[in-house]
Amino acid sequence: MRRAFTWLPWVLLILVVFSFLAWQKSHQPKPTVASDGVKMPAEKVEPLVDTTRTGGVVSYNAAVKVAAPAVVNIFTTQKVKQMNHPLLNDPVFREFFGNQMPQQQQNENSLGSGVIVRADGYILTNNHVIAQAEHIVVALQDGRRAEAKVIGTDPDTDLAVIKIELDNLPVLPFKLSGNEVGDVVLAIGNPFGVGQQTPINPGNSGGALIDVAGNLIGVNTAIFSQSGGSLGIGFAIPAKVCQQVLNSILKDGRVVRGWLGISLIPNTLDEDVMATRPIGVVVADVLKGGPADEAGVKRGDKIIQVNSEQITSASHLINYVALQAPESVINVVVEREGKQENVQVKVGERKVQQNAQSQYIPLPKRQ
Repeated sequence: MRRAFTWLPWVLLILVVFSFLAWQKSHQPKPTVASDGVKMPAEKVEPLVDTTRTGGVVSYNAAVKVAAPAVVNIFTTQKVKQMNHPLLNDPVFREFFGNQMPQQQQNENSLGSGVIVRADGYILTNNHVIAQAEHIVVALQDGRRAEAKVIGTDPDTDLAVIKIELDNLPVLPFKLSGNEVGDVVLAIGNPFGVGQQTPINPGNSGGALIDVAGNLIGVNTAIFSQSGGSLGIGFAIPAKVCQQVLNSILKDGRVVRGWLGISLIPNTLDEDVMATRPIGVVVADVLKGGPADEAGVKRGDKIIQVNSEQITSASHLINYVALQAPESVINVVVEREGKQENVQVKVGERKVQQNAQSQYIPLPKRQ
């Protein structure tokens, strides 16, 4: 009996250690699998910070060193017609020659950034960086360059997927576990081709927004500016949206989004600024024969919840539904005449509206 008591604590200690390791492993972020079956890099947990001085963090250069190699420079060229001599703009001269005006082709260069998200060469960037480009060149931090081809674009989110054929590419993992207000983030891009920078500036389009562990939490897309200069307020497309767009383009060659066939009344600010923000959005109109109409949603209904997601604004509802797969069924909680009802709606596919301004992930205007 005495011998049992001598080794029993060691057994218990071993069990506790193994239980802790198993618990820790179960809570580690697991690598996701892309729509084409390729395993994506797992999200990193440990922050990469420099705490050499007593009293806290003094630098985030370790996180930048890990993430920066996966942020690339994108050079695009576009052929434009340009008249060579000021005399050619003279009205009398133009009237004399008519349509026989001599014109020359000239390449126009523009700069942007991109993020390598897969080791086989797939890169995320902004759609406006590569839109109408005839020739795209990607430059890596290590000095290598490669011509890129466009895999797919999504003007609604201002995202594009391009691909290069190079080996041993650094990759940034998506951070899908979410972020909190107050988290430290760093924007990495190459504004004006002067080298990688971390402040948010014009020219950072398509660059990476990372956390202190070197995870990709978003793709920089716009700044808030009234003069064209940086005010320190920037906007990025969240990692979850980036991953959804990437997978949809890889699977279907385009982004497929869910659609209900309704128009909404946007929430307006109450006169009392201290009033609680209202929950739900009111249906302004229902498209006849659309998914919502067939499910019984009516004009004037107030949508307060979809599945387990509480709806707080019109854009919130549009974005949430857009992420649902067409033909899937969602539970919509509506308030009608003071009573709540559950409506089962079969999601349709949203068609691309070429001439309408998209409401999906509304972004500020770029200056």
